[in-house]
Amino acid sequence: MKRLVSLLSKKSGVPLECFGVTGSLLLHIHKPFSDLDVAVYGRKNSLAVKKALADACSSWKSPIQRFEDKALKAWCTSKVKSFPLTFDEVFQIYQRKWNIGVFEGTRFSMHPVKLEKELTEEYADKAYEPVDSVVLGAVVEENADSIFLPSVYRVKDAKIIKGPQVTNVKEIVSYEGLYSDIAEIGETVLVKGKLEEVHDTRTKRKYHRILVGSPEGRGREYIKLV
Repeated sequence: MKRLVSLLSKKSGVPLECFGVTGSLLLHIHKPFSDLDVAVYGRKNSLAVKKALADACSSWKSPIQRFEDKALKAWCTSKVKSFPLTFDEVFQIYQRKWNIGVFEGTRFSMHPVKLEKELTEEYADKAYEPVDSVVLGAVVEENADSIFLPSVYRVKDAKIIKGPQVTNVKEIVSYEGLYSDIAEIGETVLVKGKLEEVHDTRTKRKYHRILVGSPEGRGREYIKLV
């Protein structure tokens, strides 16, 4: 872990104190064969690490590499078993996943976390009323918060394919890390999730969002790239 974080800090310019640990190491159940789960604090720092990882993986001499061959097939196969996606759909998502890889033979994952000063709302600023399960197509309008968990995609031109025909779906929110930072602005996504009416108590505004990763839809919800 120390070697990985030190290398990322050097390549990205992000100070060591802006990294943290999560996963099994945080819970003190880490084993020699466990993955390395690293937290990165702050939007700017997370984007710097994202670029550093891309640069590192482009060199075959780097100790940081992408999944390949058997490891890649195993990763995709495991996701097919857990999510309602085909192998090709999972592989397409993997090509967008910058925050997972292998360091000196051990798998790692990076987890961006907002700084407190980057938070834009407080508890109870918004209330959410469940409506129904829906399938929807939409165009991504803004994705700055898609690197975090929950991942948020602001959307436009949303069209309900199956479910209640509401017309003001403004965002897709995913609590499934697989769908973090996979869709670019202007791209179309196909989504299955829980439709919720959002009540903003500050502005008194109402709109709808699609929640992916709800307890009710476990194992059946998804975000697909079209």
